[in-house]
Amino acid sequence: MQQVLFLLLLGVVAYFASKGFLRIRRNILLGKEEVINDQKAIRLNNVLLIAFGQKKMFERWVPAIFHFFIYVAFLFTQIELIEIIFDGILGTHRLFAPYLGGLYTLIINLIEILSVLAFVATIIFLSRRNLLKLPRFVKSEMKGWPTLDANLILLGEILLITGIFFMNGADGLLQNLQPEHYHPTGHFQLSSIFANTFFSGMSASSLVVVERFGWWLHNLIVFGFICYLPYSKHLHIFLSFPNVYYSKLTPRGQMENMPEIMNEVKSMLGIGEATTSTEVPEFGANDIMSLSWKNILDAYSCTECGRCTSVCPANLTGKKLSPRKVMMDVRDRADEIGKKLDTEKLDITTYNDAKSLFDYTTPEEIHACTTCNACVEACPVLINPLDIILKLRRYEILTLSQGPTDWLPMFNALENTGAVWQMPVDREAWRQNA
Repeated sequence: MQQVLFLLLLGVVAYFASKGFLRIRRNILLGKEEVINDQKAIRLNNVLLIAFGQKKMFERWVPAIFHFFIYVAFLFTQIELIEIIFDGILGTHRLFAPYLGGLYTLIINLIEILSVLAFVATIIFLSRRNLLKLPRFVKSEMKGWPTLDANLILLGEILLITGIFFMNGADGLLQNLQPEHYHPTGHFQLSSIFANTFFSGMSASSLVVVERFGWWLHNLIVFGFICYLPYSKHLHIFLSFPNVYYSKLTPRGQMENMPEIMNEVKSMLGIGEATTSTEVPEFGANDIMSLSWKNILDAYSCTECGRCTSVCPANLTGKKLSPRKVMMDVRDRADEIGKKLDTEKLDITTYNDAKSLFDYTTPEEIHACTTCNACVEACPVLINPLDIILKLRRYEILTLSQGPTDWLPMFNALENTGAVWQMPVDREAWRQNA
């Protein structure tokens, strides 16, 4: 009965999880095509050092160490999780133990040590968010669901660790009481202490219930987490790897070229052919469909850690700009469009709901950006909020012919004299006479 129930649950999880991840993939591909296939060796090296090796996390040592505990525990517990899944499918118990022998004992002991360290880190992270209320965790964009999302994952981590110790602790005691049913696995140091403290003196039948409770709790938390991931910021667990691989390799601050303007300037200078098209091009981006798929991948890879916002000079001086909020806005807008495409069966090629990213990110926010690249440098998974901000700003100024009134004298000066300063003569003439 347990085996049948497990297989049914596994099928339900596979269905809902695949549906959620395919939705995310579809939303990312709503963006414009962008070809990124250069310098593959450097990109793979970045994945190894930054995504897998957590290199940029260690620019802040205190959270990095505790995050590392959770990260390594997550990696090693996958070994036990694989065994649990096989046990559930085949109806076996501790399938790997007879084949691995002493190595199995070593692996489980290591998992338990890492689980305790992860538990300590989880308590500290909950305290930083809810008791210490670090400034980057209590910004306006973090109110409501983002804070609840982070807490739910941390609480789920505690339940997962609880399941491991209930399962291993009761199993160790049952190996002595019912050796014919429970294969010897060697001594699990930490879970045996836990079991002797809480389960000592319990009957074999009660220990079986405790062991099965731990086993099912572990499975349910893992399965729930898999289904929950497409709706959580913790999607970065998977997306950080492709996001780092496809991140920009150009120098910080190098802006994307606009061929239409470049060709027009060349034509004016007599070094290119004049533009013959009468169609006015659209510059920058105002919605998901005019951003690139990489911009949207950035948004879904965002961990909401707030490191970008905590170093943003505009935000630090009290302005509305928060690079983290920009990424969250893009993700929310992509989700909104995706839901409408699903529920209203609309065609993306003709989609128009009279809304845009400017309904999420205001002009005041994008005007505050100093393009200093501090947010880009701070991100532990190489997200680039500045690229999106510049595209929004280009759309506002070049397509809508709008912008802050304080900038208009600069634009007029550039158009008339080729310099940002209001000079009485053409810039070239001034240079020749200097």
